[in-house]
Amino acid sequence: MAQSSDFYKKRKKDLIYWKDNLDKIGVFEFSFDKETVYNLFRDYPQALTPRQKEIFDKENPFWARFFNGKKGANPGD
Repeated sequence: MAQSSDFYKKRKKDLIYWKDNLDKIGVFEFSFDKETVYNLFRDYPQALTPRQKEIFDKENPFWARFFNGKKGANPGD
């Protein structure tokens, strides 16, 4: 299990913790409890419960749009 210092929140009120992966380029990992760690590109959305997906999408609208192929998923949109 990773040390809790490896985790951070983007905003204080967020429920999702992101995991620092300074030694891994392009790896985005997150957790709801600092124990179960999800890989964004491997696990989203199929490994999440409906409630977890709802929370993730609310806190991370960019990634929700990115995976749904909607306008606004790219910074230039």
